[in-house]
Amino acid sequence: MSLINTQIKPFKAQAYKNGEFIEVTDQSLKGKWSVIVFYPADFTFVCPTELEDLANHYAEFQKLGVEIYSVSTDTHFSHKAWHDTSDAIGKVQYTMLADPTGTITRNFDVMIEEEGLALRGTFVINPEGQIKLCEIHDNGIGRDASELLRKVKAAQYVASHPGEVCPAKWKEGEATLKPSLSLVGKI
Repeated sequence: MSLINTQIKPFKAQAYKNGEFIEVTDQSLKGKWSVIVFYPADFTFVCPTELEDLANHYAEFQKLGVEIYSVSTDTHFSHKAWHDTSDAIGKVQYTMLADPTGTITRNFDVMIEEEGLALRGTFVINPEGQIKLCEIHDNGIGRDASELLRKVKAAQYVASHPGEVCPAKWKEGEATLKPSLSLVGKI
């Protein structure tokens, strides 16, 4: 079953953010756009490149009212140690959620059960707590924060412009489509 347009499931987790341990729940995500990015593990190889890329684009996401949450099955202590020892992860200012029990990872259906690790899953969640975008792929394939930023802008545009849709490669300010009988077979 697809997770698109479903409500996020309840969770409570410890997290590391800006030198502090904090608690984050599903309710923390309500009222604003959120991006949850699952990755396999701290102290690995592709993961720090992705999280650094997100860190480099974090201010752009914040300008859109979007909060970023990275999630792995590591502990919040591991997140702090990684943040303190890696130049790439040291740039991270967004929340790093700990999911050592795998509850959140299973809620989003990205758990690799035999390894106890997450797949690379990206989820865009609207202010009402509904999943509007879901992308899951093999752990050998890194993600691109600028492409995610484009998709978030498209999701926000569609949400604020009922009856319009964003075509392939749509960028902010470009033309959208208004699906109608008159468009059938014309595109």
